[in-house]
Amino acid sequence: METNVGMTDRMIRIIAGLTLIAMVYVGPQTVLGWIGIVPLATALIGWCPAYTLFGIKTCKVSQG
Repeated sequence: METNVGMTDRMIRIIAGLTLIAMVYVGPQTVLGWIGIVPLATALIGWCPAYTLFGIKTCKVSQG
């Protein structure tokens, strides 16, 4: 797996993931908030399967 998620993209994914997960406990309290695990996980591992599928790469340095 080659890293294809850059630092800015990671920060956005972490914020979005934590926000969605927080919706499980506060706000509308919907179970759909657990979808936030996906952007959080892709941010932590630095690889997004959808980016690989579409040939997108937001990181500047190739790591692998």
